[in-house]
Amino acid sequence: MNKFDVIIIGAGASGLMAAARAAKTNKRVCVLDMGDHPGRKVAISGGGKCNFTNLHADYKHYFGDNPEFTRGALARWTPADTLDWVKSHDIHVHEKAPGQYFAESGNDIVNALLTDARGAQIITNKIVESVKKTDNEFILECQDKSKFSAKKLVVATGGISYANLGTSDIGYKIAKQFGHKIIPPRPALCAIKTNIFDTALSGISLPVEIKIGHESIIDDMLFTHFGIGGPAVYRASVRDLTNGITINLLPNINAFDWLRQNKKTNGKKQIKTILGTKLPERVAEFFSPDTRNIADWRDSELQDLSNKITQIKIEKITLQTFQSAEVTRGGVATDQISSKTMESKLCTGLYFIGEVLDIAGDLGGYNLQWAWCSANALDI
Repeated sequence: MNKFDVIIIGAGASGLMAAARAAKTNKRVCVLDMGDHPGRKVAISGGGKCNFTNLHADYKHYFGDNPEFTRGALARWTPADTLDWVKSHDIHVHEKAPGQYFAESGNDIVNALLTDARGAQIITNKIVESVKKTDNEFILECQDKSKFSAKKLVVATGGISYANLGTSDIGYKIAKQFGHKIIPPRPALCAIKTNIFDTALSGISLPVEIKIGHESIIDDMLFTHFGIGGPAVYRASVRDLTNGITINLLPNINAFDWLRQNKKTNGKKQIKTILGTKLPERVAEFFSPDTRNIADWRDSELQDLSNKITQIKIEKITLQTFQSAEVTRGGVATDQISSKTMESKLCTGLYFIGEVLDIAGDLGGYNLQWAWCSANALDI
């Protein structure tokens, strides 16, 4: 039996940060990971540049049954703390968009985590198969029959996105075993499948407005061979999609008024030519193959065309698979977890951090910020 004070399952962002935190207390710490090397998802995040935080991170940028669960941890380990931590490792950073910070390489962030966690024993290629608790001790048995024990167990197994990197639902199984509810996981920060657009539009990107309920997202959307993607769609995908989405391809203008004005001033031009001043040519042709000049269009027809372009409704959302999703929405219900310490309210010494919880962040560094702050909230 391999005995430790703290065992952490998962050597991802939250698991390695937790290991660094625990190692500072001179505890015997072990991290078990099923993959070949730690920090695999961190290394490839942000296109390999690792968008490690966002200065705008607050509970409003997180989604799940109770986003306010994030308030305490976000307040105790802020994005500024993350930025200071990264800079303390002499990692060069750049601000790609206001408040959105990237490293030169995701591997730089992984190396910083490993440096801070060097007091912990990190064991790779260890697949945890079962967890039992006897008295005040957790007993873990792995697929190779090796056993580990500790008084405190931290589950940092992440979600089940990026399956090609090696993911597992063992975190959910452990939670259920000790009486925790699991909010059904689904893909998030991913593309949407739909056949309402011509595949000939594939590869075209344009700014759009996507409405989800009362919320509005303005960002770039990409037409794909299977539907739509890009930042606007990714951001929409993490939200509640029960009632579908509405897409406006001409954000920030009144399309009907604009078309009527062009009817007066550019009456001899075809609709697709006029639309082509605001939309990519192929998109304009898709929505208006009509060859009539705009002067020959009735106002009611212009209104219909305006609605067709600005009120594109997708009522039943089909998301891409976990294979291509960046995060998982759903997971261990937060109402049975202490927001101050990340400890289970049902089992003393059991903790859950990071993406395994029912917390999913918006696009732009919010999920890594949650990994860092939830790990630093641990009372271990």
